[in-house]
Amino acid sequence: MTAAGTAVGIVQSGADIRFVDVEYSTRGMNPDEVEFAINARTAAIVAVHLHGIPVAIERLQAIARRHRLALVEDCAQAHGATINGHCVGTFGDAAAFSFYPTKNLGGIGDGGAVIVRDHAAAERIRRSRHYGWSSDRIAVQWGINSRLDELQAAILRTLLPHLNAANNERREIARSYLAALSGSSADLPPWNNGAIYHQFAIALTERDAVAHALSVRGIQTAVHYPIGLHNQPQFYKEGISLPVTDTLSQKLLSVPIQPEIVQPYLELITSALREEIR
Repeated sequence: MTAAGTAVGIVQSGADIRFVDVEYSTRGMNPDEVEFAINARTAAIVAVHLHGIPVAIERLQAIARRHRLALVEDCAQAHGATINGHCVGTFGDAAAFSFYPTKNLGGIGDGGAVIVRDHAAAERIRRSRHYGWSSDRIAVQWGINSRLDELQAAILRTLLPHLNAANNERREIARSYLAALSGSSADLPPWNNGAIYHQFAIALTERDAVAHALSVRGIQTAVHYPIGLHNQPQFYKEGISLPVTDTLSQKLLSVPIQPEIVQPYLELITSALREEIR
């Protein structure tokens, strides 16, 4: 239950992917499924903080330690999300962040960042983003041209001090949606004090009908993951069954959450949601 980039990174590392299902309520990796998926060849667990809602990372951390596995956090949608006051991305051995313009901390183009605990791994990553060069421009490993340019860095540095305030705005919008849709037929994302609600996705049996009705009212929605990665041609393998992911793929609908778009029209949107979702 994630974008293809999560899996592409695994394939590019030379590893094989073993998918596990998610929890219906949180939409995050199910730790119980992880325990069953581990075998003698398992090297790492890659967990996604989907929609800015923290996954059960402390349970996954315990599993990784017990089996001596690396733990990697996909924080592309979770800038500033916390668990018990600690930022996501600081629980695992490594974490990746995206600075795509739509993210809670976004630039004006593509970009991203990696954080790691191990110094040697950090050096390998620095070289890999710059042709595999050593400090004297000698190619000592595989590498590409994938540097964050100075303009993006300057914009992100300017926006970073405002991240927490912007995340709080999203939390308030999420709180309004949860209150407005309480008791409706929609299955709502959980309230989580540490979540930053990059997306607010509701699960609906009549998703397409509701999306159309909202569109007629001028309210744009989105279906971000219509097919689970395990069923997409690049990653499909016979015999994989992830029923929760399959169900959510057919039901999740993302409603507007971006403060600059939603705040002037919050009452209008929540009223429309109440009327269209019974």
